[in-house]
Amino acid sequence: MAKKGSLRQLYVDELRDLYNAETQLVRALPKMAKASSNAELRQAFEEHLRETSEHVSRLEQIFDMLEDKPTGKKCLGMEGLVKEGAETMQEKYGDEVMDAAIIGAAQRVEHYEIAGYGTVRAMAELLGENEHVPLLEQTLEEEKQADEKLNQLAGQINPQADQEEGSEEGEMQGRQSQGGKKTNSKRAA
Repeated sequence: MAKKGSLRQLYVDELRDLYNAETQLVRALPKMAKASSNAELRQAFEEHLRETSEHVSRLEQIFDMLEDKPTGKKCLGMEGLVKEGAETMQEKYGDEVMDAAIIGAAQRVEHYEIAGYGTVRAMAELLGENEHVPLLEQTLEEEKQADEKLNQLAGQINPQADQEEGSEEGEMQGRQSQGGKKTNSKRAA
């Protein structure tokens, strides 16, 4: 057991926080996949769900090495990000705009995880937890790859979302000008 107030205790607490964050994501990712209309985006979430399950397993391995339990801490940061993402998915956006919104929510999650894993990896190195470092590094790299995949998908989906918005604005302007013509024709009569 780590001494209360020590860097080792902080390390264990941070690992517990990440464990809870990952378990929250295991529940959230299928919802994000289901809400995605783009097949590539849906597939990316399904693939990341498999990776996230592996992240949970790696953290469990680390806790086995520490002879400690991964439970006991709730990740409030991830809880907030997941809640925010769920609220986003309740919005009344068109398909492409919804996909763009989901990508934004997912990238906030990835950046949060990248920060967390970068922190614990540095702590593991400092504390001489040499068996933990490669496990944490592997997860950190997978989180970075997931973020890069989301960047690539955003590059495809966001222009479509912009066109979707443009076509809706065009329809609105068309309706307004049709209404205007009727008004003008009534005045002329």
